[in-house]
Amino acid sequence: MARLDTNSTLKRLRNRYRLVVMNEDTYEEVVKFKLSRLSVYIALSSLFVLLVGLTVALIVFTPLKYYLPGVGYGNSRQIREFKTLKIKSDSTEKALLYQQEYTNSILKVLQGNVPKLDTNALALPKEDVTPD
Repeated sequence: MARLDTNSTLKRLRNRYRLVVMNEDTYEEVVKFKLSRLSVYIALSSLFVLLVGLTVALIVFTPLKYYLPGVGYGNSRQIREFKTLKIKSDSTEKALLYQQEYTNSILKVLQGNVPKLDTNALALPKEDVTPD
């Protein structure tokens, strides 16, 4: 195999090129750039590093990390605390609903809005009664 000469590789990276953007109708030069392969490589590498850095910063410093699997969920102690807090809040909510229902029942009694229950309606229907 032919061995690449490092001196010629560096020369190729440093060769200057001209990039010209022309108007197709008038052949007028709109923009002109003097570039080398090395400058294009450095610019693209810098852009890549900048985009990767911005993406990582966006994920680390925003709530987006909670949407990634295995990232941002905290350690086992925090998970255990979260579960106990969830259980406590659910039981507190249930107790509040029971207390509110109790208060509403007492309010109905005090206002006289208690429905009169018919004891005959509470008996079993005749179809369900079995003769002895």
